[in-house]
Amino acid sequence: MTIKQYAALAAASLACFSQTSAFSGPASTRPFPISSISYKPENILIPNSSSSATSLFSTPPQRTGDTSPPPPPLSTLVKRVAVAGATGRTGKFVVQSLLSQNVPVLALVRDPSKASAVLDDPTDELLTIRKTDLGSRDDVLSALEGTPCDAAIWCATGFSDAPDQSIWTKLQALFGLAVTPKGTIDAVGLPALAEGLKSTPRREFDGQTLPKIVMLSSAGVTRPSWSEEKKLALEGCAGIPIVRLNPFGILDVKRESEEKLRTCGVDYTIFRPCGLNDSWPSNQRPIFSQGDIAVGRINRKDVAKILVSILSAPEATGKTFEAVTIANSDGYYPPASSLSAALGRLESDSVNGGRGPSEEVVRATYALMQQLLPGEKQSANELAMGQTYEQLDKNEVGRLGKKGEEKVEQAGLAPSS
Repeated sequence: MTIKQYAALAAASLACFSQTSAFSGPASTRPFPISSISYKPENILIPNSSSSATSLFSTPPQRTGDTSPPPPPLSTLVKRVAVAGATGRTGKFVVQSLLSQNVPVLALVRDPSKASAVLDDPTDELLTIRKTDLGSRDDVLSALEGTPCDAAIWCATGFSDAPDQSIWTKLQALFGLAVTPKGTIDAVGLPALAEGLKSTPRREFDGQTLPKIVMLSSAGVTRPSWSEEKKLALEGCAGIPIVRLNPFGILDVKRESEEKLRTCGVDYTIFRPCGLNDSWPSNQRPIFSQGDIAVGRINRKDVAKILVSILSAPEATGKTFEAVTIANSDGYYPPASSLSAALGRLESDSVNGGRGPSEEVVRATYALMQQLLPGEKQSANELAMGQTYEQLDKNEVGRLGKKGEEKVEQAGLAPSS
């Protein structure tokens, strides 16, 4: 069919549409005067046959910017931020973001020599690198006493998929977790970090409380403890590989650490990103949800951006939430200039008797979030560990084998104790 034929068909369709019941009745009740519309083929906009699919619509809108007053610079809202896990795959981006905004950073690291190699500019005058054993309460408190901070971002994890760890190091870590799960850095270092900040002045912006500590947790931490009925009803998120297998109880340790933070008496925010994927585009729009029902992808750079932004967002204080990002479709879905509006719509952890959003809200949100899954099949519970959505679409086996036969020991998960 030629372009002119397409135009003629569109014109005929519009003319027919004008006679439907949606626009029948007195002219005064119609949303617009049908007779004023010209249905000539030359007036129908048809995309050039060589254009991409996205050009079916108008040219992507130009960003005009937010007209509301911008928040003050982060450097005016915080004196120094302690970053636990500063040399990690997410932590290094957090440090980079803070320094770029002229915020002094205390980097709590296990290996200072690694910090010198990983961080962009280890000699930056705003950066203090402190060797710290995050599994030692005394060591964490000592670090904060030596270099006072009024806020912290916990990027450390008891589990590492870092490619530079030796097999022996990973085996040691796995053995340590199996024997003493309550001795992992999440269980010890995070409460110690909160304890060290408890006596510092309350952080405020425009009369509203800002979080003192922001925790990087993980989506899926509560799902292993769901009832069988809930797991079946929300199978699209309860049946994903990391939840189904829960190797070495890693999600349970994270959940327990979250619970400790909520009761520590310090203003907090808990952020649970979904599948961390360095190949997923960065600088994308985040989609926030609550109830631990989100499944999808997010780049670590965007995770770091969100963690840092939370420090100046009173709307995030006392809340737990997840996020995925959606691909930017030629400028139609750019990231918002501020997270305040999105975070402000979320519920506080204290609502519903301390249980957060109601079950009705959670299940409705789940139904919506399932439509944002990557891939064509959009069936995350069919994935095997190590298998991508794209491989699932093509019926290809993932790097760890078929579902139910995964070689978990090759996944690279190494809990740290």
